[in-house]
Amino acid sequence: MAVRTVGVAVNGVTGRMGYRQHLVRSLLPLREHGLRLPDDTVLKVEPLLVGRNAGKLKEIAQRHDLPRWTTDLDAALADPDIDVYFDSQVTSRHVEAISAAIAAGKHVYTEKPVSETVEEALRLASLADAAGVRHGVVADKLYLPGIRKLRRLIDGGFFGRILSVRGEFGYWVFEGDWQAAQRPSWNYRAEDGGGIVADMFCHWSYLLEELFGSVEAVTARAVTHIPQRWDENGVAYDATADDAAYAIFELAGGVIAQVNSSWCVRVHRDELVEFQVDGTEGSAVAGLRECVVQPRAVTPRPVWNPDVPADADFRSQWQTVPDNDEFGNGFKVQWEEFLRHVYAGAPFPHDFRAGARGVQLAACGLRSSAEGRRVEVPRV
Repeated sequence: MAVRTVGVAVNGVTGRMGYRQHLVRSLLPLREHGLRLPDDTVLKVEPLLVGRNAGKLKEIAQRHDLPRWTTDLDAALADPDIDVYFDSQVTSRHVEAISAAIAAGKHVYTEKPVSETVEEALRLASLADAAGVRHGVVADKLYLPGIRKLRRLIDGGFFGRILSVRGEFGYWVFEGDWQAAQRPSWNYRAEDGGGIVADMFCHWSYLLEELFGSVEAVTARAVTHIPQRWDENGVAYDATADDAAYAIFELAGGVIAQVNSSWCVRVHRDELVEFQVDGTEGSAVAGLRECVVQPRAVTPRPVWNPDVPADADFRSQWQTVPDNDEFGNGFKVQWEEFLRHVYAGAPFPHDFRAGARGVQLAACGLRSSAEGRRVEVPRV
């Protein structure tokens, strides 16, 4: 059994997602246990922490017994021991850093959105292809246990003909005045690449496309419900980016998806994101981890009667889909798929062009909102 060490430059590791999901829950387990390839080679990941705050980088490195960190991205990309560059910075910094990584001959994996414009995303894809490097974009929602159970139902023909999808995502993000916000302040400034449309429509793009069909048209309304927030230092600022979006997506094949995305909603559902799928032969509701179903043959017969109290326990009329598998952390599972793509040639559909479709859907959603009309989404 051969062991191969793979150097990964992790840029943006001091941020919430870069640290929790990508370093702690993905790369550190791959550093400890490795990843076995089809030829029995075991890949061991060795992270190089990259960022702008030397103090934070040093503290994280010491906490996890990691020997290498730097504030010099150029030096990291010039290091011959680094094979893969990962970017978890704010969106506005992606293009410059990813372009440099491609020029240095590094394979690139990045958080979404890959860029702020479709043109930039497609240019990065062309640059990477010309340089012969692999490229990928995080598509973590597809790897959630609840969504994987939903895919199992689709693949098994449970729904018959799928009619519609209804999604609810979000939670109340504190304004930051009397309770600290759970999200970084840049998320609420358009000039820094913030906004829930730019953030979440990239997710809805790949999720809808892979499960139900590509998006052909969108009608959306993006709003800023909370016009003032307070940043990490307690300083008030104007929220210039949208914090909620209400959208109808028309999918190839005739499926209609309605998805509400909001950081201004208090949760009255089982999980922070849920999708209800209705088909001729049955329905399902999938969240982060759980999935329940109601087949056609056991669907109750509701009767509308507003004159008497409701006596039906609607939730009890659904059956739980069993795990039947060990799902693992979704971010780690996709890291493993990307590494297999790089080192074993395994397929990986979530490349920069797929990322460009997510950026495009966000752009079309914002255009629909601004112009108050349905916008067709051309395929890129």
